[in-house]
Amino acid sequence: MAQDEPLYKSLIRDTTAYFAYILIATTLGPFQFGFHLAELNAPRDVLTCKNSSLRQSSLAGSFPDCIPMNTTQFSVVTSIFTLGGFIGALTAGPSCNKYGRLLTMRMKTISFVLGSALETFATNIPVLCFGRLISGLGCGAAIVVVPIYIAEVAPPKEKGLFGAFTQISINLGILAAQLLGYFMSKGNLWRIILAVAGVVGLIQLAALFLVPESPKWLAEHRSPQTARQVLQRIRGHKANVDAEVKAWNIDASVNDISEEEALLSAPPGSHPAPNPKAAATSTIGIWEALARPTYRPAIIAVIAVMFAQQLTGINSIIMYSVSLLSALLPTTASLLIVFVSALNVVVTTLCAPLSDRIGRKTCILLSIVGTGTCSVLLALALNFAIKPLAAAATLVFVASFAVGLGPVPFILANELVGPEAVGATQSCGLAANWVANFCVSMFFPIVDLALGGSGKVYFVFAGFAVVLGGFIAWWVPETRGKSGVEEVWGRRGLGRERERVE
Repeated sequence: MAQDEPLYKSLIRDTTAYFAYILIATTLGPFQFGFHLAELNAPRDVLTCKNSSLRQSSLAGSFPDCIPMNTTQFSVVTSIFTLGGFIGALTAGPSCNKYGRLLTMRMKTISFVLGSALETFATNIPVLCFGRLISGLGCGAAIVVVPIYIAEVAPPKEKGLFGAFTQISINLGILAAQLLGYFMSKGNLWRIILAVAGVVGLIQLAALFLVPESPKWLAEHRSPQTARQVLQRIRGHKANVDAEVKAWNIDASVNDISEEEALLSAPPGSHPAPNPKAAATSTIGIWEALARPTYRPAIIAVIAVMFAQQLTGINSIIMYSVSLLSALLPTTASLLIVFVSALNVVVTTLCAPLSDRIGRKTCILLSIVGTGTCSVLLALALNFAIKPLAAAATLVFVASFAVGLGPVPFILANELVGPEAVGATQSCGLAANWVANFCVSMFFPIVDLALGGSGKVYFVFAGFAVVLGGFIAWWVPETRGKSGVEEVWGRRGLGRERERVE
């Protein structure tokens, strides 16, 4: 691609209908993550029996209109989703390395269907919690494996752009949940909101049967010839895939399989059996990666960025914004959050090419500055009851998050370590993400109440922005335009270490 080639021309050339289908089918997983994050935000008052005036429309049946719970109980119901996500994130890395990206994605959809069913038909807090926990397992796995898969099937020069589709899909899930919540926060219609995620899970499970395994994973664990066929089908029959195949660094000559076998294309969605003659590339487990000085800097970098994504406060707005702003904006809080969610989708989509243009690290730092500044403004607006400032700060906060902290963290692991340690690094990063997510979702309403309930908690988020922004500026390297992990970190030792691994 010419350096000054317009983006739309490269997208038209590099994006096939089959790749677009793959992108949509796989990103339904991150969609679920966003949906489950926001599904309890709008209907909180009617769900917890706090607002009886909203209980006017009901589904037929014997299900109660609400489940009585106090602030602490609701915090537990909300945050237990992140516990499931933590477990799912830790297990997804080893699973997608050993059994493949495709099989791991299929398995997580079962959690989406089962968890949503339990949530929908819950009549008490324990069942609702268990459903949220199961849903979290699938979401934790999804945001580990889907960014890895997209990075391995996306056209090389648009990896940053297509990597942003993970966050775009998360934002679409948030928007869908907020829209449904705006119209269905009455009676027990909130159960329909929870049921939608199960329907989406069933749709994704069916769609994944036409999605192929990652060509890069096939080349490393099965057959380079089969991997090349899959890549050719994704790129289109006329595309030249020689450069991508060469970048795998897999010697196809060691796979002594017949020419006839090499020419047979596996059907879409099939999962080839292990080839004992394939060039096996050893993978690094989580504990082994943490123990090796070679990989530790990358893991620290990914964890720092994931902490920044959560501890700057975005989920306080996604999960609690309606109740937080309702005292100041009693008639418009729900509508404002729908608008905020829509803005999040638009800004994330518009900024998707930005990390390929100005760099991953630059986008993250700009995002941290924006969210940190807006946290201070939001704290002041809520404390002094300045309605226009509260609305503006909320909108700009979300827009700032979408510039970098939203999409970029999910693509960093693939660019900071070699393929042998991507799963372990991504799992460590996403586990840290879920821990921080749990802290925000569980303790935000408690800390806010302890500080007087007037928005002072956002000064805490501003402090996290300062500390994490400074650390990221010092520690995390830029990856844009770098040809490999060795160039990213500027050392040769990593290359020798990878040779020992392989």
